[in-house]
Amino acid sequence: MPSSATPEPSHASLDVAVIGGGPAGLMAAEVLAAQGASVAVYDAMPSVGRKFLMAGKGGMNLTHAEPEAAFLGRYGARTAQIAPMLADFGPQALRDWVHGLGIETFVGSSGRVFPTDMKAAPMLRAWLHRLRDSGVQFHMRHRWLGWDDGAPQALRFATPHGDTVVRARAVVLALGGASWARLGSDGAWVPRLAGRGVEIAPLRPANCGFDVAWSEAFAARFAGTPVKPVAIALSDCAGHAHYRQGEFIISASGIEGSLVYALSAPIRDRIEADGGAVIHLDLLPSHSAEQVRAQVEHPRGSRSLSSHLQSRLGITGVKAGLLRECLEKDAMQDPGTLAVSLKALPLRLLRPRPIDEVISSAGGVRFEAMDQRLMLRALPGVFCAGEMLDWEAPTGGYLLTACFASGRTAALGAAAYLKNQA
Repeated sequence: MPSSATPEPSHASLDVAVIGGGPAGLMAAEVLAAQGASVAVYDAMPSVGRKFLMAGKGGMNLTHAEPEAAFLGRYGARTAQIAPMLADFGPQALRDWVHGLGIETFVGSSGRVFPTDMKAAPMLRAWLHRLRDSGVQFHMRHRWLGWDDGAPQALRFATPHGDTVVRARAVVLALGGASWARLGSDGAWVPRLAGRGVEIAPLRPANCGFDVAWSEAFAARFAGTPVKPVAIALSDCAGHAHYRQGEFIISASGIEGSLVYALSAPIRDRIEADGGAVIHLDLLPSHSAEQVRAQVEHPRGSRSLSSHLQSRLGITGVKAGLLRECLEKDAMQDPGTLAVSLKALPLRLLRPRPIDEVISSAGGVRFEAMDQRLMLRALPGVFCAGEMLDWEAPTGGYLLTACFASGRTAALGAAAYLKNQA
């Protein structure tokens, strides 16, 4: 573990301690080093960027190339807070920065932006090489325990060699949310900040799957099966209608996949408000309701209902299974009810999957607890960045983009703080 063998910086020489080695923390370290600050990155894991590498296993989706207004809208209730960060370091700036690492990018058919080789590891290696060349020090297996003697810049760490105290003139916290604890984001920072008077919104699952009370027979037959094309419709807690087309996957416990993740925030909020949520599946999104009804009511002669639906509408396999799972037998035999259900099949969702297994988390340090430079009002000289802030976004590059941008914002804030303290 070569990075953990780096000598501890002297208390007098360390300007900024960055706690957390994900994209937000590493970006903060880079910006601060470029400002001439002495910087050390501390992380509880044996190496940095573990969740970043995991996210890249299916193709490193860096950002998205959609128009600015649509991009900003992905941040929902926190658009106003995220917008200034993205104005400084948005999707194109992120692509330019990646190109500066010697990594080329391309825009996929969906508008998502990827490295040409689709991998995260080469980018992380190039980035760490540049950070070390700029003087950034790395201290692995340093788990932050809070503050020593209550001083905001006196940081306690648990290390393989015992507890230690590090003093820095400023601190950037980039500790992540509460998903994938085994990669370092365990939410252990929440009580430490709350105990110092920092207002924190509860951490909740985001970009998550949901549990459904499948029958044993349905789960055994269809777990792992994609449902496509399909659309999901629901009304959120404010009464706004959502309708989105794509695909999802049947799991042994419920549903998951890109379409579900895209709507997970309103679904989760509805479950929290009502104790459950009913979504409606459009199994034939390319057909109008009138077309579906005409085909269902077409005389089927001696053919079975299953054969009729397959030949007239292509309903077979998992879609046929969903119909049988969600509709009573009498409803299946009523053409009017069946036609309506093919376009709006009700499916009750019980709960989100546990937060530790989801892609990201919502909640965290409220923006109202920080100034515009992301410094905690209760702890001058302590800045926060990344997923530990109270915002959320769907997958598609939006999460990473805002993590990078917030790391830059916090770093510039810390640099200004150091200058004012000089």
